[in-house]
Amino acid sequence: MPTDSLVTPGASTRAADTGRNRAQKSAKRRDELVDSALVTLGELGVARTSLREIAANSTFSHGVVHYYFSDKAELIIASVRRYKATCVTRYDGVISSSTTPAELVAGFAAKLAETIVDDAAMHRLWYDLRTQSMFDESLRHDVLEIDATLEGMIQRVLVRYAELSDTTLTVPGPTAYAMLDGVFERALLRHIAGVDGVLDDLRATTVELLPRLFSPKSG
Repeated sequence: MPTDSLVTPGASTRAADTGRNRAQKSAKRRDELVDSALVTLGELGVARTSLREIAANSTFSHGVVHYYFSDKAELIIASVRRYKATCVTRYDGVISSSTTPAELVAGFAAKLAETIVDDAAMHRLWYDLRTQSMFDESLRHDVLEIDATLEGMIQRVLVRYAELSDTTLTVPGPTAYAMLDGVFERALLRHIAGVDGVLDDLRATTVELLPRLFSPKSG
């Protein structure tokens, strides 16, 4: 008798369900670990955080952390990817609801200021990781991929502005992203340092700068 005939359909289904449950539990635990790591990384930064430090500030043992992630770089990348995956749609509501160029720019500027207040630690971690990738090749590929998703997020704002204003972007898209990112990073640093008026300056600079990146369509 073939051995596969000894396996009943019910047993096969139960085995598949068990496998799925284990996979779901494993994925959930991994996500919980990543969320926990984000808190520690946001507080201490990349260089000052080890897997042991992450374990000490979570409900997971060092062995469990090492089971899911082979090294610190892998965990850091997973953590930043998880956070950035949720924030890349941050401006989509402004994009979809704006009916005039001025409304879009004002909404975008307000969101930039809002996220500095709400997520300063996570933004600080991202810029830290991006800088570390200059020196650590193991981080570079993933950082470039994450940066590309953030550039895409800004590109959606720029495309919508061009549509609403019937204008065209006067600089390459990556250049426009770099300019706006530089304004944001500077504001973040000044906000962390406790400089007065940072958010107002960020909003005002954004409202002034973004339209200057466009010109009327020729012809």
